[in-house]
Amino acid sequence: MPRLNLVVLGKQGAGKGTQCKRLAEAYAIPHVSTGDMLRAAVKADSPLGREVAAIMDAGALVSDDLVIRLVDQRFGEPDASRGALLDGFPRTILQAEALETLLGEDGIKLCINLDVPVSLVTERLSSRRVCQECGNIYKDTDIEAISGTCSNCGGDVIQRKDDQPEAIAKRLEAYERDTEPLLAFYQERGLLVVVDGAQSPDEVTAALVAVISERGLA
Repeated sequence: MPRLNLVVLGKQGAGKGTQCKRLAEAYAIPHVSTGDMLRAAVKADSPLGREVAAIMDAGALVSDDLVIRLVDQRFGEPDASRGALLDGFPRTILQAEALETLLGEDGIKLCINLDVPVSLVTERLSSRRVCQECGNIYKDTDIEAISGTCSNCGGDVIQRKDDQPEAIAKRLEAYERDTEPLLAFYQERGLLVVVDGAQSPDEVTAALVAVISERGLA
């Protein structure tokens, strides 16, 4: 069976994290996010990780070349032998082209775009609260958000600065600008599938599993 390599796109707050976690469990493939890779590389204190740490400590952006090297390294790990769910990568046409070269015959099998209206993701993000320690996510109406204490680890539950209205608007604007060419890139290759992310999480998962099955990918 060829590798099940999937790219998952969607606005911030579209539910990518939730769906990637479910699909990763369903198909026994890792959920790979750019942020997770960067943090893991730094924690591992590998030569590449030290390079990443130096860039991040300087407040600079990690280059396409470095991110691509990280992705290449990640696909070489044992748990990615069956494929992977890519979340947050590629972000640009350059990265998408490099990914094609990197993966070769085991290339991307499907690009899923979770389509959610701006009004809904804005609502989701503005009501989101996050544990600073373990990353657990809560709604502003959850007891953990009200008390400010995570029920999982006891860490502080806060509203991140980038989940405030002005920051949300800027993030969504940047996403639309940067991602539109990427959607066209995968559309031209017959790999793009748009799924309604405004449905309930269970309905979205069912739609994603159906698409993957219809394509004969699993």
